[in-house]
Amino acid sequence: MSLDPVESNPQHYAVVFENDRVRVLEYTDRPGDRTTPHEHPDSVMHTLSAFRRRLHSGDAHRDVEMPAGLTGWLPAQQHAGENIGDTPTHVLFVELKEGSATGGAMVSLGPE
Repeated sequence: MSLDPVESNPQHYAVVFENDRVRVLEYTDRPGDRTTPHEHPDSVMHTLSAFRRRLHSGDAHRDVEMPAGLTGWLPAQQHAGENIGDTPTHVLFVELKEGSATGGAMVSLGPE
């Protein structure tokens, strides 16, 4: 089974842009929706809606609540998630691919 979210959860994840440096994913769901386990490389996340989610990793879980308009860094991770709120989730992920053409340092955007 693939851990690529576009393959494992195509009803929620769609590629909206891709080149040799990044892949941009759009994520959407509704209250009560769940994803199967999947993984993300280092990414920048931008929330287009406010939402509440429960993230599962192994036997542990944690609840997160995000406002609309938040941009932040996400280190590589594997998880499954569920919408535990009353609103749909709408998020963009900019997934970084290995290497950099310039070799420059990475900058974290927004609150961490």
